[in-house]
Amino acid sequence: MGRGDLTDAEWERLRPFLPVSNRRCGRWRDHRQVIDGILHRVRTGVQWRDLPERFGPWKTVYERHRLWSADGTWERLLQQVQAESDAVGEIDWDISVDSTVVRAHQHAAGARTDPPPAPPQRGPEAQKTPGRDAVAEPGRPPGGGGAGGEGLGRSRGGFTSKLHLSADGRCRPLFLVVTPGQRADCTQFKPVLEKIRVPRPGPGRPRKKPDSLAADKAYSNGPIREYLRRRGIHHTIPEKTDSQAARIRKGSRGGRPPGFDEDRYKKRNTVERAINRLKQFRAVATRYDKRGYVYLGTVAAAALTIWLRT
Repeated sequence: MGRGDLTDAEWERLRPFLPVSNRRCGRWRDHRQVIDGILHRVRTGVQWRDLPERFGPWKTVYERHRLWSADGTWERLLQQVQAESDAVGEIDWDISVDSTVVRAHQHAAGARTDPPPAPPQRGPEAQKTPGRDAVAEPGRPPGGGGAGGEGLGRSRGGFTSKLHLSADGRCRPLFLVVTPGQRADCTQFKPVLEKIRVPRPGPGRPRKKPDSLAADKAYSNGPIREYLRRRGIHHTIPEKTDSQAARIRKGSRGGRPPGFDEDRYKKRNTVERAINRLKQFRAVATRYDKRGYVYLGTVAAAALTIWLRT
C-alpha cells in the first residue's frame, strides 16, 4: 500500500456502495486500484498522464473519475459515509457556512462551449425507481457555455473559482457548491443549505436541518434571516455596521436588533479549519480541471477522504 492509498478498513466502508458493472461492456478494472489512483492525483495535483504505473492506465483512472463526477457517484459515497457517522452520533450538527476562493491554473481554461455529454446509466440501478432517500441525478451534468458555465470567473485573485460549503462542528465538509470566483457568498447560501441531505440508516426521510448555524457578516441580510426563521434554524450571524446604523436611524420603525450568541459564534472557526483541510489536497487548492462538474467531483473525493480518516 502506497502513501495516501485506502486502508483495508476504509476500503470495506466504501466497497458496498460502489457501482457494479453490467458485464455488457466488459469488466471494469479493480475499483480499489482506480480509486487509489484518483486519490493520488487529488492529493498531489499531478497530471493524469504522469500517474505511477501501479495505478494502471492513466486514461482508465481519468475516465472513471470523470464518469463518477458526472453521475454523482462521489457525492453519493460522501452521503453514505456521513450516514454511517450520523447513525452512531458522530456528526456535530452545529454547522457553519463560508466560502473560499481557489486559483484556477491556466490548464483549467479552454473547455468546449457545448454542454458535456449525458452520463450513461450502468447496472441494475438504471432500471430501478429512485427511493425517498435517493440523490437527485441530473440527466446531464452542468456546464458548457463558456467559463461562467464551468464555474470560472474573475476576482481579485485573477482567474478563479469559489467553493461554497457547510461544515459540521468537527471540521468536516458536509456539502459543496462551485461558482465563478466573483460570485457573492450570500447568493449561494440557500443552495448550500438545501444540498444537506444525510440519509437515515433505516426507513425515514434524510436529515436536512442542522441544530444551529453560524456564518459571518457576508451572510447578514434580511432574506437569509427570513429563510432561516421560516425553517426554524437557530442562527448566529453578526449584523453589518451599515445595517445597524440604518436600523438605529429609523428609531422604533427600525425594529429590534437580531439576536447574537457570542459563545456560539466562536465555533464558526470550524468551517475555516474544514477549508484548510480541503486545501491540503493540491488538486483542490489549485483548480486544474476544465469542467466544473469534474472539479466538483475532485473536491467531493477530497471531502470523502477527510470523512474516512477523521
